[in-house]
Amino acid sequence: MHTLLHIVATPREDQSRTLQVSREFVSELQAKYTKLRIDTLNVFTESLPDLTVQRIAGKSMLMAGKELSKPLEEPWKPIECHIQRFISADMYLLSSPMWNFSIPYRLKQYLDVIIQPRYLFRYGLNGPEGLVRGKKMLVIASRGGDYSPESPIHSYDFQEPYLRTVFGFIGITDVQFICIQPVDARGPEVASQRIADAKKKAVSIAENWQP
Repeated sequence: MHTLLHIVATPREDQSRTLQVSREFVSELQAKYTKLRIDTLNVFTESLPDLTVQRIAGKSMLMAGKELSKPLEEPWKPIECHIQRFISADMYLLSSPMWNFSIPYRLKQYLDVIIQPRYLFRYGLNGPEGLVRGKKMLVIASRGGDYSPESPIHSYDFQEPYLRTVFGFIGITDVQFICIQPVDARGPEVASQRIADAKKKAVSIAENWQP
């Protein structure tokens, strides 16, 4: 049985335009793979550990190739739980709006929690090596404006480049994007059409998705 980890990075739930499209993808994928398990992690409702002085010290020890000292083992456990949940998934769906040209702050916190040395990456003789290999991801992102390559504000898009970089760093290079844009700047009619187009694309990707 395969597991899809659905990382939700919006607090809007039923009001979310991003999740309207994500639900189409998940529904189609479940119809195709009837035994697929969906693990939904909403970063806005999930208890994410703060990166305290102790936890930063733990990361520094791991980066230096050392084992965690006894006082740091207990504070590290919540981080390790989130890491294990992430790496146990076979595939990923990330639902995230663009906030201020990038990602919501709670998603950034989640990534800072799970991307740890020896778990998701390591440093080899030729530099960093991602340890999450052979897995794929779909990112569904809604944007108020139009940041497509043809747009005069395309250079303001720090969302897609960042996500491709950070997941590529840990070994996930098979990443597809569905960008729903613009959903604010050109009125409700354009927004509705863009959402409808994105739903069709999500269904098409799900139909051809191979774990």
